[in-house]
Amino acid sequence: MATAAPSAPQGGNSHDLRTIATIWVVLSIVGDLAFWFLAGPHIPPGRMSDQARGAQFDFNVLFVIALPVVILVWTYLGFAVIRWRASRPNADEAPVIVPPRTALRIQTSWIAITSVVVIGLFGFGTYELIAPAGAGGGEGPTPIWKPNTKTILPIQVIGQQWMWTYRYPSFGGFETTQLMVPKNTEIAFHVTSLDVVHDFWAYQLGVKADANPNEDDVAYVKPEQLGRFTVRCDELCGLWHGAMYSYGHVVAPTAFYHWATTTEQKLAANTKTLPPFAWTYTPGANGASGSLYPSNVDPYSKSSLYGSSTVKVKQYGASAAQS
Repeated sequence: MATAAPSAPQGGNSHDLRTIATIWVVLSIVGDLAFWFLAGPHIPPGRMSDQARGAQFDFNVLFVIALPVVILVWTYLGFAVIRWRASRPNADEAPVIVPPRTALRIQTSWIAITSVVVIGLFGFGTYELIAPAGAGGGEGPTPIWKPNTKTILPIQVIGQQWMWTYRYPSFGGFETTQLMVPKNTEIAFHVTSLDVVHDFWAYQLGVKADANPNEDDVAYVKPEQLGRFTVRCDELCGLWHGAMYSYGHVVAPTAFYHWATTTEQKLAANTKTLPPFAWTYTPGANGASGSLYPSNVDPYSKSSLYGSSTVKVKQYGASAAQS
């Protein structure tokens, strides 16, 4: 006479559920704390500016929220492979069978928890975008969010195949391939292009803004650490796109003021040959074709001029440099 196989327990195994929950909670706490204190401070782009520090903080918060979800999936799968595998001889250790009423409570709780998390992240992300004045991203010519300070140093970033140049309107509008910014000073990068679409990516500063012809794309940042940062083009712009990178430097305010005034004097003769400073330029009508600054002699259009109307910019004085 055949012996009937023992039936699996009905109503679920609460001991298994408690075991899974305990393992999940312990691993989640350990994993989140280890990441936050050990790896978190080293996550790119670092803390060289307020925008970079904010980007690092935002990533760390999202990772700490996402890690327990991953651990829960891994814990359940590991538990299923080890404890509920088919090769185990004891049928009393069958997989948990959740009764319908319990399943409804689990589904309701899951929907409520995930809804709270998503809505909370929406609020968190919106605040983190507004509070640091655009989070280092280009906001176009009329930024929605601006820093709460009247002392802002404008620097024009000009992309061209295949290099970056910078004009300093507060110092006579001279142009140079050197990017110097003062520490603890709010910077407004006015990003534009002379030819095709580029993308200004000051990596360690946490700044990234498109460089479009005839467009003034403004991005704010406040450098907080001295040192060198990398500038790259992050938009495919032609044959030598990969070589379109350089380095900028964060220096003390007094050192920046000395450099800017010295460079203004040194390049005074060259600055006179440049078109008047403007937030955008129209190189296409003057045959720029990727070169730096052509003359205003235009064989194609007699009405278009290279530069736009002259812009008056508040001077960046010694008092601001020393503050």
